[in-house]
Amino acid sequence: MKGGFYGLRGREISLITVVLMCSTFLFWAWKRTPPLNSLVPHQTQLQLSPEIFPSVAKDEAKGKQIQEAGVDVSAQDDTSPTEVDIVAPVGSPYTSSPVRGKDDQNFTALIQNHDCNYAKGKWVPDDNRPLYSGFGCKQWLSGMWACKLMQRTDFSYEKLRWESKSCQMEEFEGSKFLRKMQNKTLAFVGDSLGRQQFQSLMCMITGGNASLDVIDVGKEYGLVQSRGDARPGGWVYRFLSTNTTILYYWSASLCDVEPIDITDSTTAYAMHLDRPPAFLRQFLHKFDVLVLNTGHHWNRGKLNANKWVMHVGGMPNTDRKLARIWEAKNFTIHCIVNWVNSQLTKYPGLKAFYRTLSPRHFVGGDWNTGGSCDNTTPMSVGKEVSQDESSDQSAAGAVKGTGVKLLDITALSQIRDEGHISRFSRTARPGVQDCLHWCLPGVPDTWNEILFAQI
Repeated sequence: MKGGFYGLRGREISLITVVLMCSTFLFWAWKRTPPLNSLVPHQTQLQLSPEIFPSVAKDEAKGKQIQEAGVDVSAQDDTSPTEVDIVAPVGSPYTSSPVRGKDDQNFTALIQNHDCNYAKGKWVPDDNRPLYSGFGCKQWLSGMWACKLMQRTDFSYEKLRWESKSCQMEEFEGSKFLRKMQNKTLAFVGDSLGRQQFQSLMCMITGGNASLDVIDVGKEYGLVQSRGDARPGGWVYRFLSTNTTILYYWSASLCDVEPIDITDSTTAYAMHLDRPPAFLRQFLHKFDVLVLNTGHHWNRGKLNANKWVMHVGGMPNTDRKLARIWEAKNFTIHCIVNWVNSQLTKYPGLKAFYRTLSPRHFVGGDWNTGGSCDNTTPMSVGKEVSQDESSDQSAAGAVKGTGVKLLDITALSQIRDEGHISRFSRTARPGVQDCLHWCLPGVPDTWNEILFAQI
């Protein structure tokens, strides 16, 4: 019994020793090589497949888009139902990049970049604002948006800066921007809000000062004012010192628009929902940064006034679903984003952004029915954005799973209702206010600061 007891005891001790040694070895190995799933942020462990949308038609159209009529700001007349989209992390650097354990610094930078959400943060007072004078910048800034030259007397809206909660935003300086964009071209393609962002950036780069370093190169892109036109189809300026080109092209719908009958001066226009503007197809290879936007022209009044007839696949649209304006808009946004995404392998240096919708703030009516935005007190409706998802679910859903990044400005602009031109427009008629466009300097400057941080 005694020998049996000690023999059993010895085997137990040996077994315990083996277990301890194995546990020690496993712990040591785990410390040296963490599990792979612990390296990848939680949100990126499950990547949703991109949604399938019709491919862009390959027809090459050479029609010229008609000009924007007036500066009215009609609302959408088709009521959009509540959209509920599941949105995966946008622009994740992990969608096509393997985890590289040997390059810890690069991996850390990717982690920080992935977690950074510029749209989440708050507005804070800043006496160093604005970045340029509203009395100046006459070389670039349209008088209809220069509120310092209007009857408005309160300009506290100029003294706010956007502070991101999770991102370090480098202070914007024109010289830094030009160095970053040396020998490069940045193109804005969109509606009048895109034009505001373009003018804002020109003022920010120059500090609002007239500059002999800048020349007009619109002819290189066919953007010249034709006889009878109120203005050209866009503007292109080049900073000679750094060979930096800044461009704006007017495309309110981001569709290719061409006359149905070129022999008829009163012809209607084919609005190809699934075809990118001919200008983009022709000049995309020259762009290094592209910023797209559309939104406020998608209403029945605008389509009828411009005589736009929706086409899909080169033919008049017969899809009853797409006949609804908001459905047609969403379809077009997905088509243009997918087309740009398909070009990124051909132009790997291109950084493409889709800017989310700039909010309207009409109260008590619309632009032509007595709607107003009389508030002039900053942050009276709030100062902080705490949500993680974009307020523009259509745009967020379109860029999901693509290489096109979201320039998300909707929620942070929503709480800046005091920054609109309002009733102070020099051409305003009684009872008509502009609660869509922004005073400059103003909110669009922040859009460009976020763009600067992302490029």
